[in-house]
Amino acid sequence: MLMNALLICPSRRPSVELLAENFPLSNAPLLGQSLLQYWLGYLACSGIKRVMILADDRPDEVQALIGNGERWGLKTEVVPESRELTPAQALLKYEHELDSAASQSGIAVLDHFPGLSQYPVFTSYRDWFAAVQAWLPLAKTPDRVGLRELKPGVWAGLNTRISSKAELRAPCWLGNNVWIGAHAVVGPRAFVENGSFIEPAATLSNSFVGPDTFVGRFAELKDSLVCGNVLINWRSESAAKVPDTFLLCSLKPARTPGAVSAWLERIAELCSRDREEQDEVFAKQFLINKEG
Repeated sequence: MLMNALLICPSRRPSVELLAENFPLSNAPLLGQSLLQYWLGYLACSGIKRVMILADDRPDEVQALIGNGERWGLKTEVVPESRELTPAQALLKYEHELDSAASQSGIAVLDHFPGLSQYPVFTSYRDWFAAVQAWLPLAKTPDRVGLRELKPGVWAGLNTRISSKAELRAPCWLGNNVWIGAHAVVGPRAFVENGSFIEPAATLSNSFVGPDTFVGRFAELKDSLVCGNVLINWRSESAAKVPDTFLLCSLKPARTPGAVSAWLERIAELCSRDREEQDEVFAKQFLINKEG
């Protein structure tokens, strides 16, 4: 059967190279989902049924992310390419596999959110941050489960724990399974992706925290993009890797048993100081799940 739409996953972009270290840019988390997932949801809501996806950067990871498209009620096919094609090149190569609507206007490069072509995502770190801000009011797509608006402009996902002593300043976004410690200040314009852990008294403003990232006590992030131990200033385009794992690090890599014990002791200690029993239990389980 002919395809109704064709999506082109972007290759690596030198302007945002550090953001592609852990996943293809099409899979990069942006407020809890990737551009590819947002686009598939958008196409499904537009009545599209069959989508071809071209990917030259880690196509196996692209395939793993979306499966067969059943989640969106779609039939999807991921086609590996040796390089990123332009829309004109893709049309020339796959014209006979596309229906007339797809051939005329159903080809898109995944370098912007649906309907926001004026906000390119991968031209610079500054543009990345601007695009995320622009998408925030539209991020609660029909397929999002458990996302709630705690107060105007403050969003939180499933299983997110926020200390009663923390301060959330709109606009801000907290993904699923996020932990926010006492006296932390998050916002304005702070976006914390799934599985991240913000210790007490940390401050985040005009910043984006990638998935599964630990931000230590008293850390102050401003105008920053953080993924694991990679710290990027999106205004100056400067970047550095932070060596202190108790300041910034990734929670995802496996650690040795001794390191797990040290982390649990650290979390238990910080929570007991805050005297919030529920936060302590959750924090321990959070780290156990990460290490497991």
